[in-house]
Amino acid sequence: MRYIIIAPFLFLLLSCTPKPKTAHHPLPDTLRIHSFDTFPIPSSIRALEVLDDNTLWFAGSGGVYGYTEDGGQSWVVDSLLADSIRPHFRSIAVTGEAVFLLSIASPALLYRSEDKGRNWQLVYREDHPAAFYDALSFWDDKEGIAMGDPTGGCLSVILTHDGGRSWEKAPCSQLPPVEEGEAAFAASNSNIALYGDHAWIVSGGKRARVFHSPGRGESWEVFDTPIIEGEQMTGIFSVDFYNEQTGIIFGGDWNRKEMNTRNKAVTNDGGKSWRLISEGEGPGYRSCVQYMPGSEGQGIVACGIPGISWSSDGGESWSSPSGENFYTLRFGASWKTLWLAGNGRIGKMILK
Repeated sequence: MRYIIIAPFLFLLLSCTPKPKTAHHPLPDTLRIHSFDTFPIPSSIRALEVLDDNTLWFAGSGGVYGYTEDGGQSWVVDSLLADSIRPHFRSIAVTGEAVFLLSIASPALLYRSEDKGRNWQLVYREDHPAAFYDALSFWDDKEGIAMGDPTGGCLSVILTHDGGRSWEKAPCSQLPPVEEGEAAFAASNSNIALYGDHAWIVSGGKRARVFHSPGRGESWEVFDTPIIEGEQMTGIFSVDFYNEQTGIIFGGDWNRKEMNTRNKAVTNDGGKSWRLISEGEGPGYRSCVQYMPGSEGQGIVACGIPGISWSSDGGESWSSPSGENFYTLRFGASWKTLWLAGNGRIGKMILK
């Protein structure tokens, strides 16, 4: 049932004092939290797509999805039921033509809507028992990519070239082989980073690696990283790139969230090599990391359980002024607006 909520939700308002100009915009020194009604949806929300400072789409467990177009003053919320299946969504994408929702587990279900979710078309289904898709993103209105756990000897990668009306799975002959126990985490819809024609996807578990395509998924290479690996819940949980050369990966050990070594690294050569940062001094496990727009790759925000952290010097030092739990985050049109989502909640940071 579709319904409209007109109600306050959880706002995180920042009281800001400018720091040095390293990040080329002010970063907050303190975090003042004003709690109103919590977001009134009983869903674990791990997927956000922000179109501008006022327009946000989200998707979560229980088939729930929705959007706001007025900065959170009102919400349109609905849910999907596929026959007897209540899909759990951890991936979402929005283009100029359509909205897309991708479920985890088998069967993997990818839906497309051209009318803001009033009607949905199933555009891809995968019934392999090991199917488990983790992230979805688009280069533009026509070409997109989704990635997931291995269903053979390689990570699952599906591609579209017609605006998401049809999808094709890349054969393992085009992808580097995975190692036994290597997979991915559907933690924040940020296992994929796109810039220009490039794509980077990240893995975890027994191995923590970065897979790179310079040509929109036509060919792939893979690079080792120094991120902790070897156990089922270790590895890379999130990746972001500021440009073709500058990127960051974040994760750690979900079972030892306080551990702040071998859980974050940066690259300056497009992902070929990675350097650990703030070893033993920065935040521990984080499920999502994003560069601040307009920061020249210096401003970074990460969130997870527990806490929100940010850096103004490319990740060399960090501040963690809040212990609020969120799974994922995305910026609006600029660094001034930051949206976050978690278990039954959505938050908004306004930086001034």
